[in-house]
Amino acid sequence: MKSFFSFPNPVNDAAARTVALGVVTMTVLALTCGWSWLLVPLTYGFLARVLAGPTVSPLGQFAVRVAAPAIGRRPAFRHWERFVPGPPKRFAQGVGLAFSLTATVLWLTVGWDTARWVLLPLLVAASLEGFAGYCLGCTMFGWLMRAGVIPDSVCADCADLAGRRARLQAAADV
Repeated sequence: MKSFFSFPNPVNDAAARTVALGVVTMTVLALTCGWSWLLVPLTYGFLARVLAGPTVSPLGQFAVRVAAPAIGRRPAFRHWERFVPGPPKRFAQGVGLAFSLTATVLWLTVGWDTARWVLLPLLVAASLEGFAGYCLGCTMFGWLMRAGVIPDSVCADCADLAGRRARLQAAADV
């Protein structure tokens, strides 16, 4: 049961970016078409990925099994095919869960007109991750580690950035 409630470490960045692009797609559709019901699969997806990684997330499964392997075969996207620490990505999924769950609760209690505004920061963060490969949640995770809120033991790779950079450079030189 413990392996079910785990998150991959490391994470294929191509899969993470694919998930982010799926979130962008659902969010844009919800906002432009007024499809508030998309908050349900959006929130479920974040909850599933926080609890069990891509295991029970349809978008996560698509990203890991279909998109990431296909991206890895395309020369123009080979730079996406790198592995990054899992704990910051799980934290980022948790932030996404907080925003999508808040939007869902607002939609059910006060209506779509209020709930949709909560999706804008989610759209910005997912767009940065999906299109530019910049993870706001991962950046926040790093700030919290430096502040001592998140202990170094949660992500040894994140705590040893100099060592991680050296390992990545050595791998790139091969």
